[in-house]
Amino acid sequence: MESIKKYIEDNSGRFIDELFELLRVPSISSQPEHADDMYRCAGLWERLLLEAGADRAGVYRTNGHPVVYGEKIIDPALPTVLVYGHMDVMPVDPLDEWTTDPFQPVIVDGKIRARGADDDKGQSFMHLKAFEYLVRRGLLPCNVKFLIEGEEETGSPNLPAFCREHAGMLAADVILASDTSMLAADVPSITTGLRGLAYWQVEVTGPAIDLHSGLFGGAVANPINELCRLVAALQDEHGRVTIPGFYDDARVFSPEERAAAAAAPFDEETYKKTIGVRALKGEEGYSTTERVGMRPTLDVCGIHGGYTGEGAKTVLPSRASAKISCRLVPHQQHEKIARLFEQHLREIAPPYITVTVEYLHGGPSYDCPTDHPAYRAAERACLDVYGKLPVPTRSGGSIPVIATLEEILGIKTILLGFGLATDATHSPNENFPLQQLFNGMTTITRFYHHFAGNN
Repeated sequence: MESIKKYIEDNSGRFIDELFELLRVPSISSQPEHADDMYRCAGLWERLLLEAGADRAGVYRTNGHPVVYGEKIIDPALPTVLVYGHMDVMPVDPLDEWTTDPFQPVIVDGKIRARGADDDKGQSFMHLKAFEYLVRRGLLPCNVKFLIEGEEETGSPNLPAFCREHAGMLAADVILASDTSMLAADVPSITTGLRGLAYWQVEVTGPAIDLHSGLFGGAVANPINELCRLVAALQDEHGRVTIPGFYDDARVFSPEERAAAAAAPFDEETYKKTIGVRALKGEEGYSTTERVGMRPTLDVCGIHGGYTGEGAKTVLPSRASAKISCRLVPHQQHEKIARLFEQHLREIAPPYITVTVEYLHGGPSYDCPTDHPAYRAAERACLDVYGKLPVPTRSGGSIPVIATLEEILGIKTILLGFGLATDATHSPNENFPLQQLFNGMTTITRFYHHFAGNN
């Protein structure tokens, strides 16, 4: 423990410089204009892996953005950990809400601020430096492989094919990933479940062209109005999704599981203050913790139509669009939900508009047993660093590829995340506290110690 802390202290300046180099690359996987940036970021990861002590590392092409792989095999007879992370980041919109340039990282109040500071460059970087320390000190107790992908934020469409093609290369005993959060800076937690995801773009079309709202308003359906009615009809006044069949396969958690969720530390007033709301809202009959981690949801992630520029323009738009997502719980199949969603929208759409539904991406939920040996190793690692056992939690977020990796590689993933609710992931001013970065590095080194069977 003291050795890794001293190593971090002696090298923290270099660590920050290297992480900042990664954060300056605008590796936005969803925007085609950043395709070259994805390869630039991959090249940086390849270099950093080799410098940290990997025996080999390389950039692999896919039908989309690249994948970086690296490994250090000290003894084939020893256990192998496959570290998963992603180098792509979310778009930065709305840019005017950032107080600093999203791709010019800075440290503000002890926190690194930049797009990707937490999700997931900062958290992946913790693994790189924990690995570097163990290699340089001759303390690495098992084999380590790295899989850093470039499409997580768009649903990892090309990673399954890559994993099937390279299943032998990726063979391991467990996957270790940090793309999740802790309950609080002083309350360690390990994510035992992730919700699945389904994501669509819906477009409503009315007249062939934009019309004068005075000359045609009242005679022609307004696509924005109609889209809003469709969206509003997807949930009832009790917060339940109205799509027929939506809940048919949803896992019903036992009273014991609900009681365990209720036992996790949670302060509603702090929660509201953190995210800046006066009151909470969700499906009736469930607590906030249950609504986030144990119940499916439907949300509009973006809506667009008509004139949105400065000043007034009296126009009746020809089309309007919305991006809509569902978070899914165990046993809900995203492909089935996608079909039900489109079918329902077409059934409730009035005849005077045309509705187009495009399914953008989706993925299954994930469950991790708390009796897995690697989970136990992560528990002991958190106890070493924080002086308390971590709380098992179910995350409301989705990492669809985690379930896919289990299916293809036949191994479980331990989700040992160090993000905080205040990190603003996917939002303006994303940040990651330096203390979380350094605590994460320390905890990861202890994970390897315990996973390899050391006491």
